[in-house]
Amino acid sequence: MKIGMVVEGSYPYVSGGVASWVQMLVKQMPEHEFIIIAITPEPIFPEDYRYELPGNISQVLNLPLNMQQPRRQRNFSLTPVDEEAITEWMMFESVRSDALLALGQKLGGTENFFSSGLFWEIVQQSYDKEKQSGSFIDYFWMWRGMFAPVIELLQFSFPDLDIVHSASTGYAGMVAAAIKQQQGIPYLLTEHGIYSREREEEILQADWIPDYYKQRWITFFHHLSRQAYKEADDVITLFARNGELQEEIGADPAKIEIIPNGIDYSRLSLVEKDKHHRSYVHIGAIVRVVPIKDIKTMIHAGNILKSRSVPFKLTIMGPLDEDLEYAGECRRLVDQLGLQDHVFLVGKVNITDYLPTFDVCLLTSISEGQPLAVLEGMAAGLPFIATNVGSCSELIHGREGDPYGPAGFVVPPVNPDQVAQRCEWIYQHPEEAEKFGRNGQNRVEAYYQIHQFIQEYTERYHQRGVEYGRHRV
Repeated sequence: MKIGMVVEGSYPYVSGGVASWVQMLVKQMPEHEFIIIAITPEPIFPEDYRYELPGNISQVLNLPLNMQQPRRQRNFSLTPVDEEAITEWMMFESVRSDALLALGQKLGGTENFFSSGLFWEIVQQSYDKEKQSGSFIDYFWMWRGMFAPVIELLQFSFPDLDIVHSASTGYAGMVAAAIKQQQGIPYLLTEHGIYSREREEEILQADWIPDYYKQRWITFFHHLSRQAYKEADDVITLFARNGELQEEIGADPAKIEIIPNGIDYSRLSLVEKDKHHRSYVHIGAIVRVVPIKDIKTMIHAGNILKSRSVPFKLTIMGPLDEDLEYAGECRRLVDQLGLQDHVFLVGKVNITDYLPTFDVCLLTSISEGQPLAVLEGMAAGLPFIATNVGSCSELIHGREGDPYGPAGFVVPPVNPDQVAQRCEWIYQHPEEAEKFGRNGQNRVEAYYQIHQFIQEYTERYHQRGVEYGRHRV
């Protein structure tokens, strides 16, 4: 089958996380052809790929949010029903499928629409409904900025597919929903983190959005999520709590399924731990050096360990070029705290060269889905200290009925003192720490292997392909 994988701000331009998941899924399904539809803030080019693309990826389409389609005339006249659908959709009153079709196939270019009487009327209605009191012109331009990417994306000429699969809601979910409607094909949605919740956190902290417009932007992203949930045949998440959040936002509980991530257990479980006695605790972190991973909390925890005379080394493994400014801030923080002999940012490396030397692994993210890094460390038999975000608590302590016991500690986000306390405990209790490592290894072997999650998706693709009559191989 020909599968369109729609991603946003991720594969193949970013390492780790969702991008690693996409690479793994595609490589493990050589019987299917994949087309990657990659939505990015600005144009990105093949020389920026972070992965060697598997041979069954036939095309990568880059759709930047600042894209402008060739200027065109309207293909059809908008009917009163079309205008009603567009109005309700843009005012977040409904997630009608016919609104996507009208925006994508019946409008002219964005400039034609933005200068139309219909758009002016919709903005006026919204301004009055929200009881705005600021500049109407500013409000009008805010609307243009919000919906220009939507219209440009929906008017793209997508290739013919048998199945469309998005790795998030948001713009990716909206595009996948539109492709489903245009081509009459099945749509699978896999949501790793809760996209609209993550955007909400970013918007509340953003300086570039005036406070009186923030609620509209928050509602916009929840609206996109509800559209994706409505159109998707399967709403897949990685753990139970995320499914509950999806339902709260608007997903039909009958569609929600849990398919956990999987990793190459057989390779990582064979990592032989370095048995040489060391006089310090070696802490490892498999992580992208970006703000959402909160590397600075790790560094501050290291400073607390140093102040308590706990001998340690912290090795942070992950790309340093995804956010150069933040990586530079982290390096400077290491220097300012005098931790040059303790904390090492080694960049992207082969983790199996380092795992044998670690006593414990660390993740201090402020937001996560189901982090592959935790599964990889646990597969290698290492205890973990992780923040209580995403599925980390479930991975460390197990789901209901799990017989394996704790695999480490869960700590609050942005709490270097508790991170340091748990690292110190690992140093003082090496035998108990090894038991944590065995518990986690057993859990990954039982529930989180790559062949398990690939089998789940293979079955979903086949099932939906048969239902829609698109199951050619």
